[in-house]
Amino acid sequence: MTSDNTTLDASAPWLEVDTLIDDPHTRIVVCCGSGGVGKTTTAAALGVRAAERGRKVVVLTIDPARRLAQSMGISELDNVPRQVKGVDESAGGELHAMMLDMKRTFDEIVEGHADADRARAILENPFYQSLSAGFAGTQEYMAMEKLGQLRANDEWDLIIVDTPPSRSALDFLDAPKRLGSFLDGKFIRVLMAPAKVGGRAGMKFLNVGMSMMTGTLSKLMGGQLLRDVQTFVAAMDTMFGGFRTRADATYRLLQAPGTAFLVVAAPERDALREAAYFVERLAAEQMPLAGLVLNRVHGSGAAQLSAERALAAAEALTDRMAEDTHADTHPDTGTDAGTAPGAAPAPAADSTAEAAPPPGRAENNLETTGIVDLDGGKAGSRTAGSPSPAAAAEHVTPTSPSAAQLAAGLLRLHAERMQVLARERRTRDRFTALHPEVPVTEVAALPGDVHDLAGLRAIGDRLALNPTATDD
Repeated sequence: MTSDNTTLDASAPWLEVDTLIDDPHTRIVVCCGSGGVGKTTTAAALGVRAAERGRKVVVLTIDPARRLAQSMGISELDNVPRQVKGVDESAGGELHAMMLDMKRTFDEIVEGHADADRARAILENPFYQSLSAGFAGTQEYMAMEKLGQLRANDEWDLIIVDTPPSRSALDFLDAPKRLGSFLDGKFIRVLMAPAKVGGRAGMKFLNVGMSMMTGTLSKLMGGQLLRDVQTFVAAMDTMFGGFRTRADATYRLLQAPGTAFLVVAAPERDALREAAYFVERLAAEQMPLAGLVLNRVHGSGAAQLSAERALAAAEALTDRMAEDTHADTHPDTGTDAGTAPGAAPAPAADSTAEAAPPPGRAENNLETTGIVDLDGGKAGSRTAGSPSPAAAAEHVTPTSPSAAQLAAGLLRLHAERMQVLARERRTRDRFTALHPEVPVTEVAALPGDVHDLAGLRAIGDRLALNPTATDD
């Protein structure tokens, strides 16, 4: 059993996270996986650990949620890397973080590859504004562009990328091809024809080339939008080749030996099915896979007690408590404790006997008008000075659960936990059976959410934990 009670099978290769992030040849780490499995937290934890081990790190998150900024104590993240305070820099490392601003990155490309007049015409074009803000695949493409910029800058020796969550696996890799195909496609080339031919001849060529689609496009897009697209294409003409060139360069960068992909997954069937698809797709694209991070794995400090034995013990305790309760409710002897065996019960008092009232007190406190509650009678009664029934009820202590009840409840909770562990182990074993060559590290679940650097350090410790270590 490992020191944190993880369940990693000894036959599965271990992902040596510290070896990965300490290697100076590792320049890019890409955390990918389906949504909700902890990619952002994993990327941030790797960044903190690498920085405190001496690397100069920048973490690029593409997740629109702002958990990364909150965890790192930064009020906000934007398209500019910001240094994270509170990181131990004694080893010479630094940590910076940024969140991709998709539109701003697209604007920077335009400004950097067009003269001032053309750049202004592009940035003010309505079709460009729609394209840069929400065209399918633009976010992933701009992430690739920003990654290429950061790598070319050579200011950081480790770049950690938190990819956007997507149902279609590895849109991060597909987007450059899709956007490049759109910009290089026949539709765009037809729209570019008027600008290349010019004048009325150009419009005539456009009418001939689009004779079969102009009516449909005008209905779908509207005449003004079609003109905006044509104006955008004319302004972007000299830049289209640059998009494809940069996309290809960044794609090759991702295939280079200095890049490492980490597939992040939860120990659940659907998440690991997605992880298996990621692994297969990365292999098909010849992307360097470092391993699988199995996140939020449950553990137990009493793993030697199986679920079956715990449930059996809980049932035995419950049966014993039921027997004890039955014995207390139905004792073997029914004699009164205050009556000697064989003695006749004391004669009942004659209900008709009347006692003489004390001198000076009205008989039975009766007047001709009814019952009178006399002071003297109250003082002489047996309940004088006693609390009321309501006040007495307030002092009644509720019955606390017995030790046996508590033990039975804890045993049932332990049985449920062990069943969860067994299910997670079976799910993980199916993955490792399909991909026995993929190194795996397991991250034990924390009791609460990660919201600060201390929590990220704890995740980093679990990421790097050696499963072959034994308890002291």
